[in-house]
Amino acid sequence: MNFFDAIMFPFRMAVSFVLGFFHDVLTAIGMDPASGFTWMLSIVLLVILIRTLLIPLFVKQIKASRNMQAMQPELQKLQAKYKGKKDQLSRQAMALEQQELMKKHGANPFSACLPMLVQMPFFFALFQVLNGAARAVQEGQAVGALSLEQVTQFANSTFLGAKMSDTFLGSLGENFSLNVILVTVVMILLMTASQFITQKQIMAKNMSETAMASPFMQQQKMMLYLLPIVFGIGGINFPIGVLIYWTATNIWTMAQQFWIIRNNPNPGSQAERELNERRAAKGLPPVNEKKTGKKTEEVVAPKPTGQRQQPVRKNRRKK
Repeated sequence: MNFFDAIMFPFRMAVSFVLGFFHDVLTAIGMDPASGFTWMLSIVLLVILIRTLLIPLFVKQIKASRNMQAMQPELQKLQAKYKGKKDQLSRQAMALEQQELMKKHGANPFSACLPMLVQMPFFFALFQVLNGAARAVQEGQAVGALSLEQVTQFANSTFLGAKMSDTFLGSLGENFSLNVILVTVVMILLMTASQFITQKQIMAKNMSETAMASPFMQQQKMMLYLLPIVFGIGGINFPIGVLIYWTATNIWTMAQQFWIIRNNPNPGSQAERELNERRAAKGLPPVNEKKTGKKTEEVVAPKPTGQRQQPVRKNRRKK
């Protein structure tokens, strides 16, 4: 066992145990244990469980994103202050002031990608479990917490006529299968499209004008196109079961983001303006007034009435 396998061992055991548990539950309620639909539903339930446990991290991600947007005006002033200064002392001073600025706003770029980083070990563990199923059947071995019987059922189960352990690359050459190629291509397109739409709706509706003009936005634009390409290229070597897992994860994220953007948008964003329009149509105050509980009122100075009374000293001496 190499170093990577040693690190992945507890995740592989956890994923295989939960996957086998859901499969046993679905089998107990009358579903066919060898059916690809049963295994597909087991994978979807695994996604639901993992994403439910990650909700606290998702809340932190939202807060981190909003804090990053809130600090953009001050960050732009800081960058303008040190513009053109490339000496070592200026760079160090800028880095220190930027750290203080992030500390002041409670912003942490790492928190924005924390949910994805936490998911990655489970994703690789599932990849190892599903990818090793066919080989394990030939060798007569179990995979993680899955029994040999469960591994055999999974390896022989089909999804739209393709085995759950099949891959796009594995269906070329001598093992050419047009059906597997079509299924994997459709799944890869669904996986990348759902990821693109999720990121696109954040940029289109849930960012303020200041954030849209910031360097942070430029990084977001790069990630918008880079991540779908990376996962699209990597998807040609993913088993169909892994493609189902990642597509279900992306659909969950897309629906979750849609709900957040619609009901709890970032201040100053297009989504907030649309939310206030919907609230105004229902006779409700804008969302910022709902949070503060106070209505902003214009202070008007009282108009003078009559002749101004001159001040009189009480102890005025008589001439």
